[in-house]
Amino acid sequence: MADYQAAADQIVKAIGGKENIDQATHCVTRLRFVLKDEGKVDEKALEQIDEVKGSFSANGQYQVVIGQGVVNRVYAEMVKRTGIGEATKEDVKRASDQKLNPLQRAVKTLADIFIPILPAIVTAGLLMGINNILTAPDIFFDQKSIVDVYPAWADLANMINLIAGTAFTFLPALIGWSAVKRFGGNPLLGMVLGLMLVHPDLLNAWGYGAAEKTGDIPVWNLFGLEVQKVGYQGQVLPILVASYLLAKLELFITKRTPESIQLLVVAPITLLVIGFLSFIVIGPVTFAIGNVLTSGLVAVFQQFAALGGLLYGGLYAALVITGMHHTFLAVDIQLINSKLHGTFLWPMLALSNIAQGSAALAMMFVLKDEKQKGLSLTSSISAYLGITEPAMFGVNLRYRFPFIFALISSGLAGMFIASQGVLASSVGVGGIPGIFSIIPKYWGAFAIGMVIVLILPFIGTLLYAKLKKKKDFSEELN
Repeated sequence: MADYQAAADQIVKAIGGKENIDQATHCVTRLRFVLKDEGKVDEKALEQIDEVKGSFSANGQYQVVIGQGVVNRVYAEMVKRTGIGEATKEDVKRASDQKLNPLQRAVKTLADIFIPILPAIVTAGLLMGINNILTAPDIFFDQKSIVDVYPAWADLANMINLIAGTAFTFLPALIGWSAVKRFGGNPLLGMVLGLMLVHPDLLNAWGYGAAEKTGDIPVWNLFGLEVQKVGYQGQVLPILVASYLLAKLELFITKRTPESIQLLVVAPITLLVIGFLSFIVIGPVTFAIGNVLTSGLVAVFQQFAALGGLLYGGLYAALVITGMHHTFLAVDIQLINSKLHGTFLWPMLALSNIAQGSAALAMMFVLKDEKQKGLSLTSSISAYLGITEPAMFGVNLRYRFPFIFALISSGLAGMFIASQGVLASSVGVGGIPGIFSIIPKYWGAFAIGMVIVLILPFIGTLLYAKLKKKKDFSEELN
């Protein structure tokens, strides 16, 4: 307890004292502050605190990385000893939003929507990877899969595939729940709206192309107006727009309806109006927009694959610093449900994470401070398993050159796998286990990319540290 008290006191002092704190909360690994003046933060003092593994500013919040299981205890002591009062994540979000420009607010809104459903999507991706191992040919047997050779495994693979596919099949329901909650409405109505868009009575979105060719698309006839009975499985834009309108309409009606009859009026009218609009206007328009954007992105990468891979692979870790990387989850999902049936962006994310881990691991052999050596080792393992924050903010960005070598290496690896057309069939664990989310026929090319980001950042960081022997640099490493 004494250690947590001391850590809380030291952190508060380093960020400019309790007078500099506007709001404070915590997530699984980080303390999140809205500060009155971030210029008062003493970053060097923060780095010297044993419990602190890194710090950074993003989306109007100053975040101090501490670690799972410890952050909540340090936060409790900080609240107790400063009297600042506990704040919810929503309180902090509202306060930090005031400091953001329109673009930052848009990016943050998407992050707020997709982060809560990320565990379901990543879990589904990992399970789909297991299904790939069981059902894909040419992995363990020539032109045959495990289930071909051992038919007794077929039903197990089928059940795994069903469990894995549920999150993607009902993805609009997950997004609807999270988006309506973010926009201030009733999240259960958002979930119902999402389920409405993938109702079994509708033509499955994945069968739309074939039905369009044969002219067998079912329609509703609404007094002469023909509306296609098409579902929106795997689509992102339709449910995002519909959720926003649903939340706003719900709030509008609620304010103007007596409380005694709100249960009978608000939800039925809201769902009916937005439901009609979703199938008549929102769905068709956003579906077309999503297809155009996806086709455009695919065309760019087909024409300039190597350049696209170099830029996205090399700059992904920089996007993490700004928080803009969350916006690409929606793009990944859209690509997976396009004609490609896979995303070429997510594999580069996985390689970027590995590169940050390799650079941090090299620093374990460079640094002399025992605390920093331990942090380098543990954070590298974390990055290899898909969590890069400790490695990036605790080690690589602090010394700069490991971060740069990681960027260069992931850019080169991204350029290679993009030129080979590597695709992931799902969004999985963004590190070494990420290979299981790659479509099996691309495993060889992706493995070469993994070798690049395992070796180049490690060797580059080590060689630079050995060649650079200036006094100021030596003191920095000590």
